[in-house]
Amino acid sequence: MAQGSSQPARTAGVHRVVVIVDENSNPFELGCATEVFGLRRPEVGRELYDFRLCSPEPSVVMRDGFFTLTGVTGLEAADTADTLIVPNRPDVAVPRRPAVLDAVRRAHARGARLLGFCSGAFTLAEAGVLDGRRAAVHWQWADSFRSRFPAVRLEPDVLFVDDGDVLTAAGSAAALDLGLHVVRRDHGAEVANSVSRRLVFAAHRDGGQRQFVERPVPDLPDESLAPVLAWAQERLDSPLAVADLAARAAVSPATLHRRFRRQLGTTPLAWLTGERLALACRLIEQGESRFAVVARLSGLGTATNLRALMRRGTGITPSAYRRRFGPGTG
Repeated sequence: MAQGSSQPARTAGVHRVVVIVDENSNPFELGCATEVFGLRRPEVGRELYDFRLCSPEPSVVMRDGFFTLTGVTGLEAADTADTLIVPNRPDVAVPRRPAVLDAVRRAHARGARLLGFCSGAFTLAEAGVLDGRRAAVHWQWADSFRSRFPAVRLEPDVLFVDDGDVLTAAGSAAALDLGLHVVRRDHGAEVANSVSRRLVFAAHRDGGQRQFVERPVPDLPDESLAPVLAWAQERLDSPLAVADLAARAAVSPATLHRRFRRQLGTTPLAWLTGERLALACRLIEQGESRFAVVARLSGLGTATNLRALMRRGTGITPSAYRRRFGPGTG
């Protein structure tokens, strides 16, 4: 499996994502990065990312010798990245190569965005770019990570952490959650939804959701939340409350809360707010410029509440979101 060794010219104006692969890297996370950032998106109407692989060696044996990548571009490609995805691998106790760590430090120093999938958090921590910062790692390695990197503010039991220019995903599938979060941050909710549809993957699970959700085999009638979620999504502009969701599911609010925690790893109110915020973003992207109308149609109530929740959820104001993702900005 080869990639040309001569570095192709950068596509003008397109954000470049570079993935470092190293010996024993996990192929699944590489596949996640490729699916999210590396595919052409004719349905979107523009190229979202300029995607590259690089490695310390032109030939890289992937995890457990499953296959070998050959003809891989050298680490100098990391110096051209706007976003650098660092290598992850199962042998977390083995130090990363100094050349890889140096490439990560250089990228961080010049302001590139850094992403670590699963055990990629160990690479970032070894490079020293996580000291004093928040991070996520797979629950299986949380204790080991804490003991080796006490200066990092590890957030256990979450899917991913967005700490601005350094982002970490907790596990293999959470790489897709973080990848879609980055697409949403870069290109807005509509584009992220388009990418998620092509992946046949949930469009939005926020970083605060739990890594591991117990799903016991039911010995009672089906307790799936799917029907009540679909019902609520069609009525987001209505004054829905948790009590309404519980009534629709024919359970008490306490039982509904337990089911949300067990099946989705979040609360009914947090889910409802997240769905309304996603709808508000889509309305702005589609051209609705009256924020009071956006707030009403998305069920967020007032423009003041919309501003507060968008700042918390996206990091920017509705006006800034419109300038960045509104019609004519693509």
